[in-house]
Amino acid sequence: MKHFFILFSAVLLLSSCKNELTFSDKIYEKKTTLPCKQGCPEVIVRIPFAENLPIVADSINKKVFSVVKEIIYFGDKPDVSADYDGVLTAFIKAYEDIQKENPKDVFGWEAKIEGIVKYQTDSILNIELKHYSFTGGAHGYQGIRSLIFNPSNGKTIENKDLFNDVNVFKTFAEKQFRIKYKIPENAPINATGFMFDDEEFQLPINFFFIENGLLLHYNTYECASYAQGPQELLFTFEEIKPYLKIK
Repeated sequence: MKHFFILFSAVLLLSSCKNELTFSDKIYEKKTTLPCKQGCPEVIVRIPFAENLPIVADSINKKVFSVVKEIIYFGDKPDVSADYDGVLTAFIKAYEDIQKENPKDVFGWEAKIEGIVKYQTDSILNIELKHYSFTGGAHGYQGIRSLIFNPSNGKTIENKDLFNDVNVFKTFAEKQFRIKYKIPENAPINATGFMFDDEEFQLPINFFFIENGLLLHYNTYECASYAQGPQELLFTFEEIKPYLKIK
């Protein structure tokens, strides 16, 4: 009877695991085949790959792929790559084509993406994609992308759908932004050196759910200069409870 109970418990545990969304790391790499001595162009992508729940996982994986493709792609025509190998190959090919035409002017291209599951509960799944790319110029560009999903169906949750009323939250966020960055209440939002379009405060493109609350992250150039770098504003869950639609 004891052995039966142990076996039954193991089967039950295995069955429950199969009904849970899990993730594994997948890594994709590609380098140029052209001769180079140092700083050889390469692209590396490491992403969390959803598994176990086919329909949900497929939806999440497709969204992650589409964003990775958007970040890495370099070219004028739409990228028709259907998988990661195709995306990486297209990036390296773009470098090689330009390098063959202008061998003295092109060097050191690179692209890197590091993805992690930032936050996961029964109601929220937040994947973070840190990325860096360099395709010439004075410096490369780095940033962070946030992808928020409903873990029960794998569908993307848009920023506006996080809040009961996004405009009400925007007003609250602007007030707190001004306090943190010492912008007078009646002064223009760009009075102290920020670069919001049309002198109007905007919510960032990226929201991150973290253990301490909700993080508003502005990537470089989104509201400030390259020298100022990224800007952030953190709210505890208690502070934003009246505004959040998702509990």
